[in-house]
Amino acid sequence: MDISIRKLTPDLAEAYVHFFDVTPHDDYTEGAKCYCVGWCSDDSEGKDFSSWRKRREYALQLVRDGCIQGYLAYQGDEIVGWCNANTKSDCLQCCGGRGFITRHAPVKKRDAGVRVKSIFCFVIAPEMQRKGIATQLVERVCQDAAADGFDFVEAYPNKKFNDIAHDFMGPLAMYKKCGFVKYAKAKDKIVMRKALK
Repeated sequence: MDISIRKLTPDLAEAYVHFFDVTPHDDYTEGAKCYCVGWCSDDSEGKDFSSWRKRREYALQLVRDGCIQGYLAYQGDEIVGWCNANTKSDCLQCCGGRGFITRHAPVKKRDAGVRVKSIFCFVIAPEMQRKGIATQLVERVCQDAAADGFDFVEAYPNKKFNDIAHDFMGPLAMYKKCGFVKYAKAKDKIVMRKALK
């Protein structure tokens, strides 16, 4: 299968939201479309995320501002997958990452001065699932993070498999296969890290 991976850039904002428009995810209802801002609370930065239309509009703004970062997987000209990956410290400044980090993977004092790239979630088109696309996305995140001087890549899989709608952070087995090791436990998540140096 010929899959190419592209880093999300502001000029791909419309293509990015279109992928969420047409790709079933979350609980597979239109109202649940997250656009990767779905974890934000209604009062985050004064924004209202109560409808998919509002989340879509805000996602466009965040991609254009460089706040939502990650990688798109393409088959030909069609986007078939997405991985949200951002600098952990920058995510503390960004609406979604702040809430996620404080709930699941708080920054530890020993992390001061350590550069960590965080993988938050995946959306893979249903017909393309279980074909290794998420693994290719993880490998690209690690490759670019190493080239950019990061110390670690971090991910937050669930301790127990629930279902695809709730395992959007990727399965534990995938991270182990890609060379990640257990770093910490946080509520219902396991913090996995891969050393890049």
